[in-house]
Amino acid sequence: MIVYPLWHVGHQNEAGPDGATVHIDEDGVFIDEQDGDDVKLLGIYSTEEKAEECIVRARLLPGFQDEPECFVIVPYLLDDDTWEDGFVRIPSGE
Repeated sequence: MIVYPLWHVGHQNEAGPDGATVHIDEDGVFIDEQDGDDVKLLGIYSTEEKAEECIVRARLLPGFQDEPECFVIVPYLLDDDTWEDGFVRIPSGE
């Protein structure tokens, strides 16, 4: 079964030219949590259409209405391991 998590990115990054905030790039909505972007999970939906309906509602709310194009729907297969290689912590400042 596939589910549809819906995320919103509140951008605070300084990834663009001259330290400008990047909202969308050639890959879609830009996300850089290490540079200050605030990613919120709005919900997990059974269909992409239901996630899109939530976007319509959320665009009317404070905060979300400031960045109405910064929603991301990422389909996920239930009961499937998506992080199989572990991770490494990088101390701040390195």
